[in-house]
Amino acid sequence: MIVVLGLIILLAAVIVGVAGVLGNASSEHALTDGFAVFGFQVTGSTGTVFLIGIVVGVAAALGLGLLLAGVRHTYRRGRTARRELKQSRRETAAISQERDDLVDHRSADRAEKAAEGGRTATPDGDG
Repeated sequence: MIVVLGLIILLAAVIVGVAGVLGNASSEHALTDGFAVFGFQVTGSTGTVFLIGIVVGVAAALGLGLLLAGVRHTYRRGRTARRELKQSRRETAAISQERDDLVDHRSADRAEKAAEGGRTATPDGDG
């Protein structure tokens, strides 16, 4: 739906732009005083100025689109990295818990064996 709406707005903008340039291109719409932009002397009609404005607007929209695409890409990459970090931390916690359980189990086995060894035999051999 958004794509269709964007296409309709783009088509309307093109129609208005073409009508504005062609409607103001005659000699009766000539600029009375020329002006300069970055050392470039602009002369002609108001249609020429309008066309230059359209070109500048398209360039600005393209730059903004590239900027937003870059931000979106960076956001997605950061989100993926955060998700992977969270998963890695969960895995690390699970492995640490397993290791701690194994260490506790071994300690209990050693203590049990030591207790059994103490009951069955005495150091002086009287057991």
